Amino acid sequence: MAKTKTVFYCQHCGAQHAQWLGQCSTCKSWNTIVEEIVQKQEKVAWKNDAEASKKQVSKPLKISEIDSSQDIRLNTGDHEFNQVLGGGLVPGSLTLLGGEPGIGKSTLMLQIALNLPYKTLYVSGEESQKQIKMRADRMLSKTETNTQLIFKQIANHQPDVVVIDSIQTLHTDFIEASPGSVSQIRECTSELIKFAKETHTPILLIGHITKEGNIAGPKLLEHMVDTVLQFEGDQNFVYRILRSHKNRFGSTAELGIYEMQHNGLRQVTNPSELLLSKKEEDLSGTAISATLEGMRPLMIEIQALVSTAVYGTPQRSTTGFPAKRLNMLLAVLEKRAGFRLGAKDVFLNITGGISVNDPAIDLAVTAAILSSNEDISLNNHICFAAEVGLAGEIRPVSRIDQRIQEAATLGFEQIMVSKYAKIAGKTAGIELVRVSKIEEMVEYLFG
Repeated sequence: MAKTKTVFYCQHCGAQHAQWLGQCSTCKSWNTIVEEIVQKQEKVAWKNDAEASKKQVSKPLKISEIDSSQDIRLNTGDHEFNQVLGGGLVPGSLTLLGGEPGIGKSTLMLQIALNLPYKTLYVSGEESQKQIKMRADRMLSKTETNTQLIFKQIANHQPDVVVIDSIQTLHTDFIEASPGSVSQIRECTSELIKFAKETHTPILLIGHITKEGNIAGPKLLEHMVDTVLQFEGDQNFVYRILRSHKNRFGSTAELGIYEMQHNGLRQVTNPSELLLSKKEEDLSGTAISATLEGMRPLMIEIQALVSTAVYGTPQRSTTGFPAKRLNMLLAVLEKRAGFRLGAKDVFLNITGGISVNDPAIDLAVTAAILSSNEDISLNNHICFAAEVGLAGEIRPVSRIDQRIQEAATLGFEQIMVSKYAKIAGKTAGIELVRVSKIEEMVEYLFG
């Protein structure tokens, strides 16, 4: 009989304690320590006894002796997914995908699994085979949650890629704890990592998230895997953004954009044209900004509505833009430019349902607010890319050349930037309007 013991784990950080404590000494969280019965593992989970008896001894190698000339990435057939990963799946890697319930995590993984030019095993612990088939019809599976049985199926089918939906539903026989507990998540992930590294099989994991937006389970889970992806978006909007929070094989600055349709997710190769509305007549309160999402330049439309406060206390409402930064920009306009906005309601919206934290959209936000306040429409052929300081100065932003190139590609005739912006490339086809203060921007746009 295997020896059993009782341990205490913190559900927040995964730290192990000898006894129950009210507060975790590692992450300082209260009431997160739970008692779990752990059974000592006595054999390798995914190998048979004959294979487990063969010890593989690793020997040190010089960096110069390691062959890295060959292309080791697997093409998933999805350009956006490949871009976020840094070029494709790396053999032996573990990729964790998290996101809100119903955002499209399983749809994305099944869509990628169906398009992969490799033999793929899709393991689901949440949906039946008929449900997966119905999802596939709208746009090779096995429904199982026991890791030992999963490894047997892997040994029978010898897949090139494995998709697990989801890691919180798996359980192993070597741990006497319920699925989704700290010890089960950690042990199942350890078994998958050992299998992936020794067989060079890439594994894609789907993870649940908590109400705070973090991936459920111990924080150790994100440290164990090679790549952590986040699938973001609003269920009321059609656009989804795939971000990389951790990537051992590439940059975390890349992102992918998808559009949710009735038959699955569609890759958005040129999001700027979709995020800009096609309006035939000039409307006040709208401005176009050149922003960056990761390494990709985007042109987004900002809408503002300024009206007299009816209920006494002015309202400040934003969608997709930080509310504190909006209050700061309104204070700058009132202090430096002389606009009395303290007694007016201000509503701000970034079209498309996306959220932007790039300071380069400050100038476009102020232009949209002033356009609505004065009820004067802006020229449809001008866009903005600059940060607004507390003193009312117009500050330069990073990678301005990419922003200018994107604006010129989409047919804009003018782009307003900081006077101090250093532009190295050519600006053929678009006129640069340089300003140094908020007063100069007001004078140029509204006279």
